[in-house]
Amino acid sequence: METLLYAAELVHEDGTYKLVVQDVVRDTVQVTPVPKSAVDRLPTFLSVLTSKLGSTPARGHR
Repeated sequence: METLLYAAELVHEDGTYKLVVQDVVRDTVQVTPVPKSAVDRLPTFLSVLTSKLGSTPARGHR
């Protein structure tokens, strides 16, 4: 059984990017500004993370 612990969204608004992370267990939300350079590198980061941790089934879009 899956238990959702955190939910994250990357939001683009008015020319800026924000990472919004919800801690589902503690019912808190943190918002952090993210530079475009980090957003551009996100696919590479995720690919490296997947290769280091091993392949896991991808979750589909909602």
